[in-house]
Amino acid sequence: MDCLTELVYQHDSYIKELDAKVVYVVGNKVFLDRTIFHPRSGGVDNDKGFIVKDGSSARVESVYYDRDTGDVAHEIAGDLQLKPGDVVRLVLDWERRYRLMRLHTAAHIISAIMYSEYNALITGGNVSPEYAYDDYSLESADKALFQRAVEMANNVVKRGIEVKVYWLPYDEAMKIPGIVKLASRAPPRVEKLRIVEIPGVDVQADGGPHVKNTLEIGEIALLRVENKGKGKKRLYFSVKP
Repeated sequence: MDCLTELVYQHDSYIKELDAKVVYVVGNKVFLDRTIFHPRSGGVDNDKGFIVKDGSSARVESVYYDRDTGDVAHEIAGDLQLKPGDVVRLVLDWERRYRLMRLHTAAHIISAIMYSEYNALITGGNVSPEYAYDDYSLESADKALFQRAVEMANNVVKRGIEVKVYWLPYDEAMKIPGIVKLASRAPPRVEKLRIVEIPGVDVQADGGPHVKNTLEIGEIALLRVENKGKGKKRLYFSVKP
C-alpha cells in the first residue's frame, strides 16, 4: 500500500525541524501529513525526537510503517493531547539521525566493495546509532578480508565524493548493473524508485537518509567479524569520531 505520509527526509535529510498537520491519532500513535522522522525500514533504525504543540512536547520513541494502512506511525510518550487538524512542530534528535546517516552511507560503500571485489551479496543487516552490521554471502572469509574491504572503503571516504539522490522509473532503474545488492529480494514494485548513488562507487535503490558527501562519514572502524553459519559472515563496524 502506498504511504500517504509525505517523506520529507527523502528529499532533504538535513531538515531538523518541520511543521506538520495531524491526520489522525490511534492511542499513542500519531499519523501526520508529512514527516522528517525516518521509520524503521531498510535495515536502518528509526529516528527519535519530539512533537511540539503550544509549548508542550511529547517524545517520539518509535517510528514505523503501520501494518494496516502503510502510513508512518509516530509513537509518542507523554500526555500531549492531539487531534486531527492540529498543526505541530517536529523536532529531530539530530545527533542520533546524523550517526545513522554516516553509518548508512558507510554501509553502502562497504557493500559496493564486497560486491565488486568478492561478489558477496548482503543477506541481512542493521544500522543503529552506535554501530552497524551486515551479513555477507561468503562461504569462507577471514578477518583480513574484511579489514581490506574497510581500508578500501576509507580510501573512498577520503575522496570527498558528493552523494546523489534521485528518482527513476522502476524498469529503468532495474536495468542498472548491481542496483540490487541484497541476496533475498528486489525492491518492491513501485512507479519510481529512489536511487542513492555514490558516483564511481555504488548505485542502489534506497529509501533512507544519507550524508551529502563521503567526507562526513569520518573514519570507518572495523569492530569484529562473526561466522553466522554456512554462507553467512557478519561484519560489525562503526564510524568515528
